[in-house]
Amino acid sequence: MKLLFSIISLVFIISIFTLSGCVPSKPTDEVEILSTDRLMTKLEANRRRIRTFEGNGTITIKSNEVNSSAAFRVVLVKPDSLYLTITGPFGIELAQALVTNKDFIFYDALQNTAYKGLQSSDILRQIFKIDLSFGDIMDAFIGSVNLTNNLYKQPNNYQVVYDKYLLTYKDSATNNIAEYEVDVRNLGIIHYLLKNSSGNDLLEGKYSNFELMETVAVPAKIEVMNRKQNETVEIDYKAMNANKKNIYIDFKLPDDASIIKW
Repeated sequence: MKLLFSIISLVFIISIFTLSGCVPSKPTDEVEILSTDRLMTKLEANRRRIRTFEGNGTITIKSNEVNSSAAFRVVLVKPDSLYLTITGPFGIELAQALVTNKDFIFYDALQNTAYKGLQSSDILRQIFKIDLSFGDIMDAFIGSVNLTNNLYKQPNNYQVVYDKYLLTYKDSATNNIAEYEVDVRNLGIIHYLLKNSSGNDLLEGKYSNFELMETVAVPAKIEVMNRKQNETVEIDYKAMNANKKNIYIDFKLPDDASIIKW
């Protein structure tokens, strides 16, 4: 009986610590329901509020070419710098990458070789194993969605269903359809789907396990899927920090590293 009581007590304590890191939920009847204009403005303001970000955890990449997981650390300094470290078993460094909106450095630690050159869509795909723009990759690491194109448009569909805002926008130029599901209480985007005019899925994002940072709900679990290319990136953060003074990129190549211009 004493053993059972100890186990129950331990589970209870762990539950308290686990829940304390999550975004507190308000009853939906205590939350103001926003108009579409105010909602989109708040969502985009939240995305821009995160200026620097640091996180570590596990990243999993699935595609026709690769299916693997690794420990990683990422540092973002908006609007133009992303640093990524990949480590293997026992914390052994495998690779580092520093990508900006102009150029890149990729360091293969096992070969002690660095590759340097201009940033391009092909380089981004080789490093991150998913076909996304640089801006979309930065947003993906912090679980945000760029809403700029729909910021001053009225949605084709807008509903509030229980605890979610549901919005749909159709792009008049491309006929692509963007769908968003937003938590009413913390204004976290929990699901994003981009479809073409035929209704085929192009890009999908799923976000959960939110933590509150700078009044912004940031997801610790992220899944981004490029349906057209059959590519998926899953991110599971163990720790995250945003807008802290000590977040900066300190990437330095070893003095004896071989450098290849790409």
